[in-house]
Amino acid sequence: MKNFQPPKISVVTLGCSKNVVDSEVLLGQLRLNNASVVGDVDDAEIAVINTCGFIEAAKQESIDAIMEAVRKKNQGQLKKIVVMGCLSERFAKELSIEIPEVDAFFGSNQLKDVATELGIDYKQELLGERQLTTPSHFAYLKISEGCDNPCSFCAIPLMRGLHRTKPFEQVIEEARLLAAKGVKELIIIGQDTTYYGLDLYGRHRLDALLSEISSIDGIEWIRLMYAYPAKFPKEILKVYQVHPKLCRYLDIPVQHASDAVLKSMRRGITNRAMRDLLHEIKAGVPNIALRTTLIVGYPNETEKDFEVLCDFVKEMKFHRLGAFTYSQEEGTFAYDLGDPIPANVKEERCATIMQIQQEISAERNQSLQGVQVKVLLDRREGEFMVGRTEWDAPEIDQEVYVRNKDTVSVGNFCDVTIVDTTEYDLYADVV
Repeated sequence: MKNFQPPKISVVTLGCSKNVVDSEVLLGQLRLNNASVVGDVDDAEIAVINTCGFIEAAKQESIDAIMEAVRKKNQGQLKKIVVMGCLSERFAKELSIEIPEVDAFFGSNQLKDVATELGIDYKQELLGERQLTTPSHFAYLKISEGCDNPCSFCAIPLMRGLHRTKPFEQVIEEARLLAAKGVKELIIIGQDTTYYGLDLYGRHRLDALLSEISSIDGIEWIRLMYAYPAKFPKEILKVYQVHPKLCRYLDIPVQHASDAVLKSMRRGITNRAMRDLLHEIKAGVPNIALRTTLIVGYPNETEKDFEVLCDFVKEMKFHRLGAFTYSQEEGTFAYDLGDPIPANVKEERCATIMQIQQEISAERNQSLQGVQVKVLLDRREGEFMVGRTEWDAPEIDQEVYVRNKDTVSVGNFCDVTIVDTTEYDLYADVV
């Protein structure tokens, strides 16, 4: 029919950077099939909601987004609702009963089925093609799916399955495609990036992968995230030493420091081994910024355990740190331990950790006063151009506010001098 207009589709992405990549792949398939994609769900006829199901707060955010779409459908604004991702992977049966207004539910590994539901032909030969939703100068590069680690508190294996390495050549080709689009910073992600290669090649290949990506023209920064500390492949420290494109940055979620809690968490590492590893990383890669995440209020966390954690944070002086309260997740090993620590105690512990980190961050930032650093500029904001150093990942870490913005542009690198600091922000002038 000559006058046929394809329905307008909007993709709503919730949760982590892995979901961002999945949505970008779906958007790429939609674009290559000449589908009509709109950025705002208010302008759409079909809403695709890519959900997160990691912890209680994330699940509630996903439910709220679904219910908002249901409201729009009931008012005649939407014709169809498709739900995908981690929450749908875990609770599709329950959700389909409780929210019958949703037309279809799909898990986190069913992109092809989502495409079919939307009436498009999923082109398998176009692996690596994505429609970026990040600023065009940086992108996430997912090198694996799923996780083999047995952490007691984590539902990721229930949602994403066991670890599956993305083939080496496929990752490199995707990195080249992103570089050709003008991407300057690649952020390497996976549920556990340190496991890369073991299942497919029988050996660690993260060091080789990082080295090969470093050879790609156009890529200037490579940032490694989600590096599991147990059985950490120390050979990647040599890659940091010889490849300056690899940001002096490592995201290594330690979760806790008490041996009793670590054992119950099934983390596969002790306090001593953790401290030795972190000190070895610092010694092997001078000036590296270590980022970590912690869980407070785990079921068997005593006051003494929490004191151990506080002392650990004070000793290690992480550059970046996020703390989360324990969330009891159905189907995990820790579920049967219950959730005995009151919410207010969890929140108090979380606030205590973040106060310690605030003082560490303030001290670190003050030491940068008058120092010249290189930044990648992400956006304009009022009177400032806002960027990041190599020690900061987008969305989660601190930023640099550059005052004389008219001499620089978004998406480019520039050298600046730090002229003022706060606990979590830097202010600078262009050199």
